[in-house]
Amino acid sequence: MNAILNRLYGDYLMPSQLPAYEDLVRAAKQAGFVQTSVRCYHDMVSKGQALPERVMVHRHDIDSDLRTTRKLFELEKKYGIKSSFYFRLCTLDVGLMREIEEYGSEASYHYEELATYAKKNRIRCAEPLRARLPEIRKDFMTNFERIEQRVGIKLRTVAGHGDFANRILKVNNTEILADEELRRRCGIEVESYDRILMEHVDIYIADRPPPQFYHPTSPHKALRGHRRIYLLTHPRQVETNWRANTKENLTRFYENLTW
Repeated sequence: MNAILNRLYGDYLMPSQLPAYEDLVRAAKQAGFVQTSVRCYHDMVSKGQALPERVMVHRHDIDSDLRTTRKLFELEKKYGIKSSFYFRLCTLDVGLMREIEEYGSEASYHYEELATYAKKNRIRCAEPLRARLPEIRKDFMTNFERIEQRVGIKLRTVAGHGDFANRILKVNNTEILADEELRRRCGIEVESYDRILMEHVDIYIADRPPPQFYHPTSPHKALRGHRRIYLLTHPRQVETNWRANTKENLTRFYENLTW
């Protein structure tokens, strides 16, 4: 019962967390943190450059809610910081993605072809799904190239989406990228969970629905105890959007029903 009430609160009643996010950006800036994107941080690491003494890598997974995505982008421009925005096929906004890139932040792909294939073909076991990985990788490449063509940019990093189907099957979308030839053909330099990134941060923090908000700790606390912070946020956890949240909830209900 508490889980249902918390979900309803988070989706429809929660006060905006945008002021709290602005406080975080400001506090990190005042504490001397370089706030940057996944792409820029990977460039520093892969080229052997001296890393900033304090750095916060901002990653936004755009599962839904383009309205709040725009607000996050405008806030970050206000403070002159950079971040990565990863868009699903269902949240692609070509105009916004171009604006993000022109500003100097990163707009790229939040992929989920493995989960999509499982739901579309009603596969509910991990091994039969893994047997279809060659076909799933072709789907990924097709979508990846179409996004590049539509937006007019080279996508160099990507981030796997975590769908409810992945949790049931215990198979991550990141398995698609466990293919060096695919990465080479697409020109993908790093996946957001790759070891080369994770080994060069002190702590990885992801937002959570209320009442927890963040795991394993709040980014404000991390500012006081860590020098290299990797922060994942979702627009849905920043601000309620009745229309976007209801659409996503109904889509998930339908997919679960028909899978």
